Amino acid sequence: MQLGIIGLGRMGGNIARRLMLNGHTTVVYDRNAAFVENLHQEGAMGVADLSALVAGLEKPRAVWVMLPAGAPTEDTINALSELLEPGDVIIDGGNTYYKDDIRRAQALSEKGLSYIDVGTSGGVWGLERGYCMMIGGEADVVKRLDPLFDSLAPGMGDIPRTRDRKSDDDRAERGYIHAGPAGSGHFVKMIHNGIEYGMMQAFAEGFDILKTKSSESLPAEQRFDLNVADIAEVWRRGSVVSSWLLDLTADALASDPKLDGFSGEVADSGEGRWTIEAAIEQAVPVPVLSSSLFARFRSRQQSTYGDKMLSAMRFGFGGHVETPKK
Repeated sequence: MQLGIIGLGRMGGNIARRLMLNGHTTVVYDRNAAFVENLHQEGAMGVADLSALVAGLEKPRAVWVMLPAGAPTEDTINALSELLEPGDVIIDGGNTYYKDDIRRAQALSEKGLSYIDVGTSGGVWGLERGYCMMIGGEADVVKRLDPLFDSLAPGMGDIPRTRDRKSDDDRAERGYIHAGPAGSGHFVKMIHNGIEYGMMQAFAEGFDILKTKSSESLPAEQRFDLNVADIAEVWRRGSVVSSWLLDLTADALASDPKLDGFSGEVADSGEGRWTIEAAIEQAVPVPVLSSSLFARFRSRQQSTYGDKMLSAMRFGFGGHVETPKK
């Protein structure tokens, strides 16, 4: 299939590459001309503006927008809506607020355009590992685009199949789902990221306790000088807390045990806040998720070793750079 892609940063560029490796063709655009040229050299059709991107696509067109949530995505989708024709599809693969998806889908449908929201997880490793995708939108449109999603997804790989699972739809096992109508994909991804905050915070706090066990404030006989890199490594092997986040933690500790290369001032990119807002609207208690968000706020005032570990994990999966203060 053919896909237009707008935004060739940490994830957008690799989405194009993974599709091309699987036999699809791409028409790509980014404000950074170097990104466009790099992908052009790899086989994509690089263009200089949105009009050229639309002109380079066969009907019915499909355009994937991979830009930061908010104005960059909103402005681009508005511009595309004036260039595309009835039957064309706009896909938002960023971390958009799900209520904006609902509004956009309604507005675009009045122009005969379809809107698909794709919560996309995989970070900078997606080219190699594939992308876990949570998709919202019209079922027939999602089905038409399935070859693209199937190529981007990780596939079944070597993960053992879930015992007693019964379903006529194996897409979840292959790494992507059609979650429901417009907005549902990004809603599921939003909750995914909220959970991610909590898991990361648990690792960060636990390793902070391990690291400070040698504190002089403790009685001498209770001080342990623990090798946190070895602890992360042994937990990766057979422990019930083994996970990709722990893998990333072990990688960071192996190269920088003191985590001096990380500031510990941990950013939040929106989804954590939106998850708490949804919990309030639905009257669902989320003490762990809310505490993990507030811990990030606190980290910008006074950071700990655990906060540096959060920064290390964010860099590991998403390439987020939070540099130490001078």
